Amino acid sequence: MEHDLWQLERECWTQGITLVCGCDEAGAGPLAGPVYAAAVILPPECSIPGLNDSKKVSPKRRALLFDVIQQTALAWAIARVEAEEIDATDILTARIKAMQLAIDQLSPSPAFALIDGNRDRGKGAAITTPHLTVVKGDSLSSSIAAASILAKVSRDRYMEEVARDYPQYEFERHKGYGTKRHYELLRQYGPCPIHRKTFLKNL
Repeated sequence: MEHDLWQLERECWTQGITLVCGCDEAGAGPLAGPVYAAAVILPPECSIPGLNDSKKVSPKRRALLFDVIQQTALAWAIARVEAEEIDATDILTARIKAMQLAIDQLSPSPAFALIDGNRDRGKGAAITTPHLTVVKGDSLSSSIAAASILAKVSRDRYMEEVARDYPQYEFERHKGYGTKRHYELLRQYGPCPIHRKTFLKNL
């Protein structure tokens, strides 16, 4: 199975596109915190054991992969769009903007991007790098899988940090997602500055 994860990249290389990045985001759904995105260019056919969609990998494993990916990648970048900007625009715009920001930070810059999902534009942002959108990309492409790990781990670490500033919400436990406990705490304390006000319809 490991080998199949290079098929999309290989199709680009055979067309003479040498620098291909994978891009994914984390945190579209939570009620609090930024949306994160990462972009990664991996060396062709490099082997990173256990690399798969970040949701299928245990947190401990993700943390190990996070370091391995950063050491192995030809280039990697992480970007985020804050909760207040998500509220001012919309989550799709914020997700797309974060992904393009991450791609723009890559050095060397890629000629082509593999984007997780089926959307490449929102009302206020678009992927401007030549690209292909890939549904379930994080389980079909090594580059997207690597980006998925970097985005997820970065966001989780941010939420663990911010939990120290707002201990009453227990962000370290649910990472801002709309769990039953998170809703209970929101009803008790009301939202804080990193909550996405537009996401809090049914309090």
